[in-house]
This record gives sequence, C-alpha cells and structure tokens, in this order.
Amino acid sequence: MGLLDQCQALFNSSSLYGVLGISKEATDAEIRRSYYKVSLRVHPDRAPEDLQATEKFQVLGKLYAVLSDKEQRAVYDEQGLVDEESDSLQQDRCWEEYWRLLFPKITLQDIQEFERKYKGTEEERQDVMQLYLQHQGDMDAIMASALCCTQEDEPRITALIQSAIQAGELTAYPAFTQESTRKKKARKQKADEERQEAEEMQREMGLDDSDDSLVMMLKQKQKSREQNFNSFLSDLEAKYSKKGGKAKAGGKGKK
Repeated sequence: MGLLDQCQALFNSSSLYGVLGISKEATDAEIRRSYYKVSLRVHPDRAPEDLQATEKFQVLGKLYAVLSDKEQRAVYDEQGLVDEESDSLQQDRCWEEYWRLLFPKITLQDIQEFERKYKGTEEERQDVMQLYLQHQGDMDAIMASALCCTQEDEPRITALIQSAIQAGELTAYPAFTQESTRKKKARKQKADEERQEAEEMQREMGLDDSDDSLVMMLKQKQKSREQNFNSFLSDLEAKYSKKGGKAKAGGKGKK
C-alpha cells in the first residue's frame, strides 16, 4: 500500500496536507509545526490505547519526509504523486529516531513557558476548532487531543466551542450540544484517576518538585497525556515558532 493509500486508511484523507490540517500554500515552518502537533497525538508512547498508533506515526514520518524535501514536494504539488522508491521513504528507517533528531530533549521550564504562551491565544482557539470538526463534537476525543489541557481547562474549552457555534464558525454537532451528564462525569472521573496515579508514581519514585525529578517522571509515566503533550510542545515553541507563521487550523462549518 502506497503512502497516499495509507493516509486515507489511517487518517481518512489521501491529501498529505489534509492529514496535517494545513493548506497547500503552507510554509516550511507551518508544515513542520503541524507535523509535530499531529505526531504527538499518535506517538506510540502517548496513545497506548490506539492499536494503529505505531503505523500512524510511521506514516506521518514518511509524509513529513516528502513535504520537507523541496523536489518531492514539488512533484507532489504538480502531479499528486509520491515517489515510493525514494531514499527518504525506505522501509527500514527508524522514524522514532528521525523524530527525535527533529525535536530534541527539553526541560520542565520549557514546558511551563510554552503552556503560558499558548493558552488563551488565537492559535489555541483555532486548534480546538479544528479538533471539534475532526471529532464532530466528541468532547472525549477533543480533550484527549487538545494541547496543554487538563480537566480544569474543560469549562474554558467548552465555552470557546460554544462561542464559535453561536458565531456560526462551527457546526452544532449533537455529540457536543446533547452530551449526557453521565458522559461528562465519566470523563472527569477518568482524569481524576490519572492524576492520582501520577501523584502515586511520583511518591513511589521519591521524586521532588525539581526539574530533573519531574522530567524523569515524564519519561517513566508514559500514560500521562497532559504532561507529555506539554513537554514535547514546549520544544517546538522554543525552537520554531519564531521562524515562521502559525499553523492554519479550523474552518467554518454550517450552521
């Protein structure tokens, strides 16, 4: 199965740009940033419940290898074709190592700095709108994918979506507007359980609140979606956000 077919099967889009949620006119910086965000959502260590996570992560690596190569991108833009025999798409390539080279290790201070700059921005609003459209209003999926979000952020995220619906920017999906109280409570309970589990692990490992100790726990605590998302995103903010524009996201739905 070729790369475009894999994209369709795994991401419901045969467009390399569509998988990343960007336009064909995206800059190199926007492509890199979008690749980073989408790859975080399917990284095998951060999506253990997704049986296709490894395959999705590998496909995203191949996708980025094509779009980050000027010649391959030009061929794809002109002909809609991908050279499956190119060296950059070799089957035995370690895409995890490739990803690590692109986005190296960062510190807890970086995590906190990115979160401080990201929350409440137009970029966050666009990201949430895109997730809303992608998951058709399913708040479980939205909260599981939203960057830098904890259970405490849910009222803010919900209000953001409601405002966009009222403004006609988003479709009023029943999954969102008619979500049951039972489902909301189940989501909160799950988040509370994950938080308690993280705190117990920190105590068991004898970790304090220093940067080194918490970063060590991040490595051990692969299930901690909130902390891992913040950790990896901070490096992107520190290294790449100033080099190009912000990723284009979201879109208008029907009223």
